[in-house]
Amino acid sequence: MKSTRITILLILMTMLFSSCGQVQIKAPDTQLTEKPNIENKDHGQNDNDINDEARVAINALKDKDMEEISELVHPKKGVRFSPYGYVDVENDLVFTASDVKGLFSDSTIYVWGSYDGIGNPIELTFEDYYKKFIYDVDFANAEQIGYNEILGRGNTLENSAEVYTDSIVVEYHFSGFEPQYEGMDWRSLRIVFEKDKGTWYIVGIIHDQWTI
Repeated sequence: MKSTRITILLILMTMLFSSCGQVQIKAPDTQLTEKPNIENKDHGQNDNDINDEARVAINALKDKDMEEISELVHPKKGVRFSPYGYVDVENDLVFTASDVKGLFSDSTIYVWGSYDGIGNPIELTFEDYYKKFIYDVDFANAEQIGYNEILGRGNTLENSAEVYTDSIVVEYHFSGFEPQYEGMDWRSLRIVFEKDKGTWYIVGIIHDQWTI
């Protein structure tokens, strides 16, 4: 009987020392630590809220109908064009609704930002910018459409939710085109809408792709 008690005691002591050696890891409080991102936005604002406006906008971009786009541009904020997923509020160009109407006939060479990887300035007319950084693929027939959901992910910081805090972001996405690139040739176009006096307007057009 005595030997049995000693055996039980040894087992209990072993278990006690074993548990003391374990490190208990507590997951951080995500409400306090995570940065705002587009997935954390109110999904009550969904495709039903913005579907019609988004359809008109993407078809107008496909048709190069800047008259139509100008009517959708925010009357106070205008529209900001971002060539990559990171919205640079200091350097990305912003145009008013009246400016947008004549962009295709505007021969001005603007600086739209810097090319990924090489850092050279993106010096293009709007028409050339459109071909490379707006409608470089047929986004009106995109493989996927996301509402306040990031579909294309690369190395560039995606900060649209931080810049456009009260918005719905509609993303038109292709996961890739050539099998040998294994998805690294994906493309996305995000159209950002904000509401003013009950009407949804475009405040941002963001092109995104794989970056170095």
